[in-house]
Amino acid sequence: MIIRNKIAQILPAKTPSAPDMITDLCREGAKKMLQMAIEQEIAEYIDRHQDIVDEYGHRLVVRNGHLPERQIQTGIGQIAIKQPRIDDRRFDESGQRQRFQSSILPPYLRRTKSIDELIPWLYLKGISTGDFSDALAAILGPDAPGLSATNVTRLKAGWIDEYKAWTKRSLKGKRFIYFWADGIYSRVRLGDDDDRQCLLVIMGATENGFKEMVAIEAGVRESELSWKEVLLDLKRRGLEEGPELAIGDGALGFWAALEKVFPKTRRQRCWVHKMANVLDKLPKSLHGKAKGLLHEIWMASTRKEADKAFDHFMAVYKAKYPKATECLYKDRDDLLAFYDFPAEQWKHIRTTNPIESTFATIRLRTKRTKGHGSAEAALAMMFNLSECAA
Repeated sequence: MIIRNKIAQILPAKTPSAPDMITDLCREGAKKMLQMAIEQEIAEYIDRHQDIVDEYGHRLVVRNGHLPERQIQTGIGQIAIKQPRIDDRRFDESGQRQRFQSSILPPYLRRTKSIDELIPWLYLKGISTGDFSDALAAILGPDAPGLSATNVTRLKAGWIDEYKAWTKRSLKGKRFIYFWADGIYSRVRLGDDDDRQCLLVIMGATENGFKEMVAIEAGVRESELSWKEVLLDLKRRGLEEGPELAIGDGALGFWAALEKVFPKTRRQRCWVHKMANVLDKLPKSLHGKAKGLLHEIWMASTRKEADKAFDHFMAVYKAKYPKATECLYKDRDDLLAFYDFPAEQWKHIRTTNPIESTFATIRLRTKRTKGHGSAEAALAMMFNLSECAA
């Protein structure tokens, strides 16, 4: 009992966890820095107008106590701030009273911009509107204010404006070396006739190797007309030259449109899609061996070795499985076009994987989408998802 009492005297009754102490210190430091910045802003404003006086020599811009304390929700929890009040008795030329407005702490601000950006980001990552209170409490602490579904919907509405601005941006002076093109199908409805709608996506690589989304538009079953509209819109917005090489699957609509809009662009058929098409025409018992032989073609270190492996595949399967070999042979030139480009880029331009890997995230998110919403909202959501994934 004596030993137990001594231990109790040495140790505190409750030791706060380290993360909480660190957070509290950060919050207190942030509060002091923010308060100092606001005080400095007020002092500079008053100093700037210290020479402005009335007929009695009284200054027209002076401090006048503090505004009511305001709670600001930040990424490290709520911070209480008391903003100094300024009595500004000047009038402008139109007779309106001049008022001080802080650039650091705007009127009615209750959340920092990072929180407003966090909320739609959480939605994009799969948090439903009904779960926001619990999610924010876990991230920002138990004092995080809950957000109604209406507030979340209002914040998400900003995506539509971002997407519209993105689709109208100028492409003048842009130069893309490669295009990856694909039609993406998801559970999100993009129009009244859901079965016929898909997302037409183009990703580009610039001369310095940077990949970026070039176009994301709703289309009708990857038709030539839909792809042509997308490509012509790129041209209208300033894209004067097409890419050196375009990578895509067997969708005839894209290739037919590309031939009309950017006829000098070479074609590269996606090996992943082509392999799936060829294997579909072979018995399942042969898939393992056939897949290995196909890999030898597009993984060959030189064009000469690839041609040799190509001829070997044809010789092995042509007699018994002419449909499989015909499917492969008809696109021979387009399948091996990547060999005419730098070897260090081959792994990027043999397939449409850059698009597929990016939109895998979108498919995961759209599986959770119960209400599809408007086509415009769906496009905006998928645009933001692609930006996050890219």
